[in-house]
Amino acid sequence: MKKLLAVTAATALMASTAFAGGHSNIKIGVILGFTGPIESLTPPMGDGAEFAMKEVTDSGKLLGGASVTSVRADSTCIDAAAATAAAERLITSDGVKGIMGADCSGVTGAILANVALANGVVMISPSATSPGLSTAEDNGLFFRTAPSDARQGVVMTEVLMEQGIKEVAVTYTNNDYGKGLADSFAAAFEAAGGTVTINASHEDGKADYSAEVGALAAAGGDRLVVAGYVDQGGSGIVRAALDSGAFDTFHFPDGMIGTKLEENFGSEIDGSTGQHPGTDSPGAAKFADMVGGAFDATSPFTPESYDAAALIMLAMQAAGSAEPGDYKSKVMDVANAPGEMIYPGELGKALDILASGGEIDYVGATAVELIGPGESAGNYRQIEVSGGKISTVKYR
Repeated sequence: MKKLLAVTAATALMASTAFAGGHSNIKIGVILGFTGPIESLTPPMGDGAEFAMKEVTDSGKLLGGASVTSVRADSTCIDAAAATAAAERLITSDGVKGIMGADCSGVTGAILANVALANGVVMISPSATSPGLSTAEDNGLFFRTAPSDARQGVVMTEVLMEQGIKEVAVTYTNNDYGKGLADSFAAAFEAAGGTVTINASHEDGKADYSAEVGALAAAGGDRLVVAGYVDQGGSGIVRAALDSGAFDTFHFPDGMIGTKLEENFGSEIDGSTGQHPGTDSPGAAKFADMVGGAFDATSPFTPESYDAAALIMLAMQAAGSAEPGDYKSKVMDVANAPGEMIYPGELGKALDILASGGEIDYVGATAVELIGPGESAGNYRQIEVSGGKISTVKYR
């Protein structure tokens, strides 16, 4: 019996060593718009994802001691062809086993349809919010840690109605994100008794938005809703509106909120409001404490990026494999109850629990709860601009 046990133990040790050797360096793609209309938001998003990868690598507990390497690629946010080519390179040339991304909804849908499905690679987006992605064909490969804009439209309505704003003009960037959000908001706002005086698209990359602002001003409204990008046409619209006196207060969805908004307009937009995915959960505070001053842990979609990367690695551990076809079915399992709650800084602990056959409920930095087609149930940080600075009003 002792001889049999010794042989069994030796066999197990050899198998573990071989397994670790086979997974000695796992690559995960990080595809975000490092250039383009949200380029001021993406650096901390990438840092957030890589922070989770370092935490797991330092623990030495993933799949028998594997390390994790980030491979970055530029989605551009808006160029579907460039994003698709970049994602293809991540998979075919770099050999990534999962993708943290993409960021903007249009390029995310393009990568999913043209690359992820064909190659069977898991994608977890921290920021693609188009409602259309909820019903996209994905073969169980696509997830997101930011909620759908179907939810954001309702939250926007609640914020404005509570402030007594019953009539608004809406401008949106002319893509999947902008149109999906504008339509969701208009439906929710009108159902609550509000009036949308105009719901008009704008193109990014223009030098002059006076014509667009003229049409918005003619339609009128108590506030201008700008569903655009802070590094592109959204800011152009705001500048033209301020300069012409058409509007002096605005409501900003997630693509407009960031330090660049403060830099561009300061106190000129005092009294303006907005919201982006966020939570005041214990995990958010833990994440901020861990990051310290390394990067801005509160920047929009940065905690969601940490969580997206963490879910990929935890699902790998739950499946005992870094192959997407093996671990895709484990993402929902590790993200939700039952199981021991896991917060930022506890990824090594989670890996131990999973390795021993236990269950975890990954709460993470954003109170993760995946519902329906693998998307976040959704929490939002409501903001107001006062004294030229973005301040938190409440969480929803």
